[in-house]
Amino acid sequence: MAKRALITGITGQDGSYLAEFLLSRGYQVHGIIRRASTFNTRRIDHIYQDPHNPEASLVLHYGDLSSSEQLTNLIYNIQPEEIYHLGAQSHVRVSFEMPEYTGNITALGTTRLLEAIRRSGIKTHFYQASSSEMFGNAPAPQNENTPFQPRSPYGAAKVYAYWITVNYREAYRLFCCNGVLFNHESPRRGETFVTRKITRAVAHILAGKQKKLFLGNLESKRDWGYAPEYVEAMWRMLQQERPDDYVLGTGEPHSVKEFLAAAFGYVGLDWKEWVEMDPKYLRPTEVDLLIADTAKARQKLSWEPKIRFEELVRIMIDADMEAEGLVPVGEGVAILRSRFPDWHQWGNAVTLAVQSAQGQALE
Repeated sequence: MAKRALITGITGQDGSYLAEFLLSRGYQVHGIIRRASTFNTRRIDHIYQDPHNPEASLVLHYGDLSSSEQLTNLIYNIQPEEIYHLGAQSHVRVSFEMPEYTGNITALGTTRLLEAIRRSGIKTHFYQASSSEMFGNAPAPQNENTPFQPRSPYGAAKVYAYWITVNYREAYRLFCCNGVLFNHESPRRGETFVTRKITRAVAHILAGKQKKLFLGNLESKRDWGYAPEYVEAMWRMLQQERPDDYVLGTGEPHSVKEFLAAAFGYVGLDWKEWVEMDPKYLRPTEVDLLIADTAKARQKLSWEPKIRFEELVRIMIDADMEAEGLVPVGEGVAILRSRFPDWHQWGNAVTLAVQSAQGQALE
């Protein structure tokens, strides 16, 4: 029988790529989605399967990380061999405005899942999506031994989720892993995150729909990678003989200002003519520099990213340009085709990236 996997946050960037990846490996994939009055499944619409089909390999369930009873019932009924916990309130700036909600969903949601696993008695491998925001202003580069110094309610909630995962692993001998992922982007990134906000603005400016882009701190440096590569590393963690925690990133820091220069420069524009600073986008406490030390992941998971910074920017710009009906420059498309010749296993990366960007642009 096919392996069963359960994904929280399946409608998000990482969840959609992970669902594609697992389906390509013959899994039966179950995803938890939140009930809403409008459709919120645009990132997985291309892999949707009729629930009336008894052989459907993608099954969606309504659920919420705030409900222990519901999570327990789902886990007991599905009996998944693997659980990927990606769901969270994941926007750092928003976490300052909604700290209690962020703690309830991002921190306690993890506890509810782990307790559901423990009480159900199922044998499963559990992946917790941890974040580089946990490191805060800890000295860079950061690895698995770097002490956490979170600088936001989101970062603090993720630190709680990290340690409760470790605690359940040690206390109850559960197979639990933390993946401490540094920033990872794609054309499916939410429009309120700075990278997608920039690439979408470039396309809108070229299309005559936008005159200015307003941003906050331009000096912050992040380690930006390509999201589809990171979901494979999640899967590799759960295939190991013993559970452990891993840092994932590229090891290359770049500032928001550098991202602007690469994005606008790719289409022949000077970002300084289009970008203005708005204090409302500044965080009360800022994280200045995040760089991943991925030696452990390279050695134990045989994982190393293929897509680098400027290539990532071009991939995202091309997708957003085509979503606006513009002719893409094309280098991003060429990069995907050359670096991932067997991408048909996950579906056509270029087409799906554009379809996802179009779907988000219409909302």
